[in-house]
Amino acid sequence: MRKKTSTTNCTDNPKQNNKITGNWGEQIAAEHLINNNFSILQRNWKWGTAEVDIIAQHQQFLIFIEVKTRKSAKFGYPERAVNRAKQQQYIRLAKAYIEKEKWKLDVRFDVISILMKNEQSFELEHIKDAFFPYN
Repeated sequence: MRKKTSTTNCTDNPKQNNKITGNWGEQIAAEHLINNNFSILQRNWKWGTAEVDIIAQHQQFLIFIEVKTRKSAKFGYPERAVNRAKQQQYIRLAKAYIEKEKWKLDVRFDVISILMKNEQSFELEHIKDAFFPYN
């Protein structure tokens, strides 16, 4: 179930380029987080060749957030692209970040799914605790 529909001026978003679409989605996600009292600590944090889209803090949680943006649901909703391999990658990245920064907060893994409806509107779903570390 899609949770939130928003409207924005998306006219600066060239719909032909996936990288630009992804960057646009990450900006929308960041604005959503800020509007919901999250503190963004890092964007596009890299460790080796891997990357976390957004690292944020909210209340007692350090949150690693994968942002998925799609132009249509033809091949499924964006959050479905966060497969087990991507989850395991995020878990490894979280461990590296926590060790590097000496964080002591509880950790959470969220997914923000953005489905573009047209150049003027989109649906955003923020899935908290989208996945957990595997044993």
